[in-house]
Amino acid sequence: MTASPTLPPFDPADPLGIDDLLDAEDLAIRETVRTWAAERVLPYVAEWYEKGELPGIRELARELGSLGALGMSLSGYGCAGASAVQYGLACLELEAADSGIRSLVSVQGSLAMYAVHRFGSEEQKQQWLPRMATGEVIGCFGLTEPDHGSDPASMRTHAKRDGSDWILNGRKMWITNGSVAGVAVVWARTDEGIRGFLVPSGTPGYSAPEIRHKWSLRASVTSELVLDDVRLPADAVLPDVVGLKGPLGCLSHARYGIVWGAMGAARSCFETAVNYARSREQFGRPIGGFQLTQAKLADMAVELHKGILLAHHLGRRMDAGRLRPEQISFGKLNNVREAIDICRTARTILGANGISLEYPVMRHATNLESVLTYEGTVEMHQLVLGKALTGLDAFR
Repeated sequence: MTASPTLPPFDPADPLGIDDLLDAEDLAIRETVRTWAAERVLPYVAEWYEKGELPGIRELARELGSLGALGMSLSGYGCAGASAVQYGLACLELEAADSGIRSLVSVQGSLAMYAVHRFGSEEQKQQWLPRMATGEVIGCFGLTEPDHGSDPASMRTHAKRDGSDWILNGRKMWITNGSVAGVAVVWARTDEGIRGFLVPSGTPGYSAPEIRHKWSLRASVTSELVLDDVRLPADAVLPDVVGLKGPLGCLSHARYGIVWGAMGAARSCFETAVNYARSREQFGRPIGGFQLTQAKLADMAVELHKGILLAHHLGRRMDAGRLRPEQISFGKLNNVREAIDICRTARTILGANGISLEYPVMRHATNLESVLTYEGTVEMHQLVLGKALTGLDAFR
């Protein structure tokens, strides 16, 4: 008889054995980002969150650039050229520290840099991408408007030709990195259709006042963009795209990072709940020994690792050039929704301590309320999938 193979031990941190799907380079990148976040973010982020600020953001951006985390999945121009899975692993580790840090990286690399890399001229790429990859220049992405969040086709920001120049007027809202950005990618309506423009921060008529009094993503810079008769030269426009397919293509790339990142926030809350349940005693023994607590932990683990497996699957499809926007919607809808539920369940295990900033649970839960909304609300992703499933468009 053939001897039965010896099974590996059960790993509570990786119950499905997903790490077996990763190679040595994948694991090394994950460990590098995890170590950086543990040293540079976790000791300070509760204070940043409480104060509603992200001090030293430019220094953090340069450090992230030195890790290769900015424009990580792009090739050339000083970018790391990493795989989609490696970029996803980095997003997971960054958001396990805080959603605001992952948002900094996502907006820089998957929105601003991706727009230049995908739709810019060679001159624009040479001018901006190398400095953005190192974090010397921070970028932002101006699409959302005060009155037009989920309906970018109705944007009011417009650009008119004036000789060979362009004149931009309008407002953008909820712009991550806005007030610290050296360049803004601004989408505007023109007579030719929607176009993207590169607006250096010092341009007359351009300003980016910071948005205060947020109760979510507090360790993140969020701004309004104001464009009052901003004059730009002809070569400020992104030449290789006209229409909504430009900004929506960028959003798909960024949403992919969220699929991974949300699982980082969920993992942080799950691990906190497990550790708390092992040590917190009630009725003479650790609460982790009670059936109701174990049921909660089991359900949290199932959804967490299903979400990570889904993210990994989507990453492999992206690396193979086979990932569709509807599949990204599938991932964003599921993983953010489940991550919030994991955070809320973790809060119940911690009891009253769950609302304290001594633990990361409430911080992650409130951050994820923003992640649930930005780059496509639950309803928008449901309608994307509904249209894909039925062939019927329910958007209008």
